Amino acid sequence: MSEPRVESPKTDVSLERRALMLGAATVATGMVAAYMASPLIKRTLGQMQPVFLAANQRYDGPLEQTIADGLIATGLDPAGLRGRKVLLKPNMVEPRRDAPHMTTNPAMVRAVAGVFRRWGATVKVGEAPGHVRDTEMALVESRIEDAILDAKLEFADLNYQEVGWRANAGQVSKLPGFYFPSAVLEADLIVSLPKLKTHHWVGMTAALKNMYGTLPGVVYGWPKNVLHHAGIPQTVVDINASLPRTIGIVDGIECMEGDGPIMGSPKHLGIVAIGTNLPALDATCARVIGLNPAQISYLALADGKLGSIADSSIEQRGERWEKLQQPFELIDAPHLRNLRLEGTGALKS
Repeated sequence: MSEPRVESPKTDVSLERRALMLGAATVATGMVAAYMASPLIKRTLGQMQPVFLAANQRYDGPLEQTIADGLIATGLDPAGLRGRKVLLKPNMVEPRRDAPHMTTNPAMVRAVAGVFRRWGATVKVGEAPGHVRDTEMALVESRIEDAILDAKLEFADLNYQEVGWRANAGQVSKLPGFYFPSAVLEADLIVSLPKLKTHHWVGMTAALKNMYGTLPGVVYGWPKNVLHHAGIPQTVVDINASLPRTIGIVDGIECMEGDGPIMGSPKHLGIVAIGTNLPALDATCARVIGLNPAQISYLALADGKLGSIADSSIEQRGERWEKLQQPFELIDAPHLRNLRLEGTGALKS
């Protein structure tokens, strides 16, 4: 099958502050080393997958130290990051200043960028909001622009960058492949920085589902219905299988429950969750909020393909998830009624 083609998008960047953040990018010429060959992670595929949980966290607390400790505890090698390109991928879906529980807190972006810069990496922030065509507005309303400007970080508008084609490495959906923006393809490491939230279709959104925002709206639309029609669980797995090396740092301090990922209610949890294997990380987050990861469709599909979601295969670092568990409310919908861990929580009527 021949490779699909699209025209490179053209955009008019008129705001000076936006121009300072946007960097010129070219399409990458190849993928980074595969998992087993990566020098960034002090671990091999067959070993237990470590996940780090830190409790009693605040946005005005020592987040940078917590994140550094968690990354090292889960196997990331700081020495291997010197000179590497790291792309931070926050969640900026339909942001509003009066709903900070909807999007990644800018304090998380500042702290994570600080850690990777201290370790000698080149750090860029990138996002392709799936519901908002005006990325400048999303940056302002999410307040992530403040973090980018304060830290003098470069921002990549993933909705409008030049793109490159990569074959579908997951082969769970019927999609032959994906168009990824140049900043994604050039990254040595992509850091998923999601907000921990319930989700009215798939139960939960965290590090894996956040990677929908690596695909450009100029190709896939607003929202990205091409992916929805191919199956959300299936495309979540396929996107993550096709990306360069990824890790996750979950903003679980102020979260969302109920009718997430947009219309839900604030839920204070006070945790930061870190993992170098996204299925293991998301499975642990699911247990913390009272959900059974084996019943979350995209986690069940990812199990054994991208990593293990079994609790027995995950080595807890920091706090144990059992001590931090706070069941989140879900909307009362038939497709969500079997998601609960036994004996936890109730659906929201």
